Amino acid sequence: MLKESTPDITPEEVEHIAHLSRIEISEEDKIQFAGELGRIIHYINKLSEVDTTGVDPTFRTAPIFNVFREDTPRESFPAEEILANAPEKEEGCFRMPRIIGG
Repeated sequence: MLKESTPDITPEEVEHIAHLSRIEISEEDKIQFAGELGRIIHYINKLSEVDTTGVDPTFRTAPIFNVFREDTPRESFPAEEILANAPEKEEGCFRMPRIIGG
């Protein structure tokens, strides 16, 4: 467990973070999270000490690429086929209940 040179995070700072996050937090949790956040910050500070000279930045662990298909025009489905299972239709369109009163 990391104890030496752990940054001091106060329960008041945890309370401030909780307030900004719009969450309620108990006094007991403020004390617990203060210690946990301090250890997390200490660990991040230790990582910054690692020599990464000559190491390329890694944004993803797997290659990413787009797969495109040829965009060729074609006939659309017939309106009658699309509307065949519609519970209600009107003038060649789907009839939907009014959502916003007017």
